[in-house]
Amino acid sequence: MSDRNLRLAIQKSGRLSEKCRDLLAQAGMNFEFRTDRLISRARDQALELMLVRDDDIPGFVKNQVSQLGIVGLNVLEEKLGPSHNGDNPVEIIRRLGFGRCRLSLAVPKAMAFDGISSLSGKRIATSYPRILQNYLKANEISAKVVEITGSVEVAPSIGIADLICDLVSTGATLESNGLREATVLLESEAVLVRPRQELSRAQEDLIEKLLARIDGLQKAKSSKYIMMNAPRDAVYRISQLIPGMERPTILPLMSDDSMVAIHAVASEDVFWETIEKLKEAGASSILVMPIEKIIA
Repeated sequence: MSDRNLRLAIQKSGRLSEKCRDLLAQAGMNFEFRTDRLISRARDQALELMLVRDDDIPGFVKNQVSQLGIVGLNVLEEKLGPSHNGDNPVEIIRRLGFGRCRLSLAVPKAMAFDGISSLSGKRIATSYPRILQNYLKANEISAKVVEITGSVEVAPSIGIADLICDLVSTGATLESNGLREATVLLESEAVLVRPRQELSRAQEDLIEKLLARIDGLQKAKSSKYIMMNAPRDAVYRISQLIPGMERPTILPLMSDDSMVAIHAVASEDVFWETIEKLKEAGASSILVMPIEKIIA
């Protein structure tokens, strides 16, 4: 691969795959996806997309088989160690906010759990032995780690382990297997990663371009565009009510010199309570709209 091209590895199939593709499409990175093809090329960018197993992504980025990867934080830390550690050859450059879950200890409902000291001498089944071992070591707990590659939640019921350490989203799987969540080891989400070492100038430029687009999408997702009419003497009062508002745009109304139109971007959700307060302050014809992209 030319050092002018950039390769991004994402999960071929699974809980992050569709969200990754949606993000890239929204960022204007268009690919011709084919299930029988490992690598797809962008139509108008020097960007290649590699569709692989999520467990392989940290290693591919570490060895620069791909220069970028989108992977769950749980997978990254299990394969390469703590993400905040400077010795980790891969660094997180953006947290993407989707694929949220948590790696937790879960115990049978009948088992007493009075804090992490309760783990001493216990058998803990998990698909994340590295993270669990680090947690036990940091808390000076002696317990046996039983590595299982699937269906971890059944381990206590069949006598393989006393409790488990596994990913939790809603908790429904734990509930159906007679388990309850005891404590959280790691809050996880999808992250964009790259090697710590410097890449070619062309690759670095393309990474910056992609990051700017992702930042614009993330900022837009948490913002709203607000338009309203108001008396001139109510502008200051109204500006104090809109969450996160920067200086608004004030436009005169053709039909009434005493009224203005206020246009602004709010960096937080605008709730019904806020709209009611705006009306009380004199605002009328209030429109609250989503924003597709924000480019600073």
